[in-house]
Amino acid sequence: MKKIDSINEYKHQYNLAQEENKHYWDQVAKNLNWFKPYTKIQSGDFNELNVKWFEDGETNLSYNCLDRHLETSKDKNALIYVKNDPDQDIEFITYEELHTRTCQMANLLKKAGVKKGDRVVFYMGMTPELMTGILACTRIGAIHSVVFGGFSAKALSERINDCGAKVLLTNDCSLRGTKKVPLKEIVDEALKTSPSIEKVFVQRVDLEFESSMLEGRDFILEDSLIDVDANCEAEPINSEDPLFILYTSGSTGKPKGLLHTTGGYMTYAYHSFRNVFQVEENDIYWCTADIGWITGHTYTTYGPLLNGATTVMFEGVPTWPDAGRMWRIVDRLKVTHFYTAPTAIRALEAQGTEYVTPYSLESLKVLGTVGEPINEEAWEWYNKNIGKERAPIVDTWWQTETGGIMISPLAGITKTVPSYATLPLPGVTPVLMDSEGKEILDSKAEGNLCIKH
Repeated sequence: MKKIDSINEYKHQYNLAQEENKHYWDQVAKNLNWFKPYTKIQSGDFNELNVKWFEDGETNLSYNCLDRHLETSKDKNALIYVKNDPDQDIEFITYEELHTRTCQMANLLKKAGVKKGDRVVFYMGMTPELMTGILACTRIGAIHSVVFGGFSAKALSERINDCGAKVLLTNDCSLRGTKKVPLKEIVDEALKTSPSIEKVFVQRVDLEFESSMLEGRDFILEDSLIDVDANCEAEPINSEDPLFILYTSGSTGKPKGLLHTTGGYMTYAYHSFRNVFQVEENDIYWCTADIGWITGHTYTTYGPLLNGATTVMFEGVPTWPDAGRMWRIVDRLKVTHFYTAPTAIRALEAQGTEYVTPYSLESLKVLGTVGEPINEEAWEWYNKNIGKERAPIVDTWWQTETGGIMISPLAGITKTVPSYATLPLPGVTPVLMDSEGKEILDSKAEGNLCIKH
């Protein structure tokens, strides 16, 4: 299936996905690598939540993110890592280097006893080892569960116990501006009530930071990776095998673990990134989301890498050492696509335009917002001061459960309206329902936004 390049092509693909849904997604999935071709495209019923995609096919997400690009793009930057301290060097990691580091991490996990179907928890700051760690899990068929590094010991313990993880990766601390969050200390507290964890690997991000190590359980990650083989073949994984578990915040009762499976998630991450953001070969794409959230899974890691793009990962915070930090990074790296949350936009807006005007931001081609509705005032500020009224804003609506963007403008294709997510992506059928669960057919009405298909 070709990339959507005009509003007419969008309409064609939307209608095709409505009328010949299985055929449409078959054409999309054929753009990716399958170790064993599928013969069943889709089965099950959306109302019963038992939908299966490409269920007799075998693939591997890590292979599609990395190996698939090595023949043509091994020297292209896959990941640009910007550290918390603005005086530290930026790290440029090619597709070949990311592949090597992922293979080493996969072999380390295997050496630690991790097998296909085992759960591995990550409780880390934004370092490349978090990205190579989750890619390593997908390479060997382990199920990753990333817990945001701002959660408490109790929240971490609940999630470990719920998924029954056997290995955990963390940092001694995470660096957030001038703050050092003692992640290993929080892990130690959590593991008092989480007996399933057999091994803990600790990445050192601050050599002056003291953290305790329990003999036989805790290992320094850097030391453990020395002399680990850099060759690890990607395992054939059934399309319906579990890929990752990500927990919602638990605002109503216990945290709820959302399980995404491999083939359907991979196909949608690939296709939605490709069409919403319209990233081209030499573009530099930056999603500011932490990998602890679904946005960091799909649109910091998997979506960009599946498309062979260059993705930026930022360890720090937007307002340190001052509120111009992000715009400095944009200018320095010549970022073309910038995707962030309305909360961050409003926080930077409140600091005033004196932190924006020193930077040209001329490289920016597309802006995006995610995570919550954006108010019209913030949209207009973002459009005028950051996009200079020439970079379209993709206002994306979706959630952890969907795994990918459901409703959004396609950059440069869909006519944008301030604070409106506009049109659904191909294959998505949104409906408005009244309080009694009946579909509202009026063209202008209020109701509950639901997904029919």
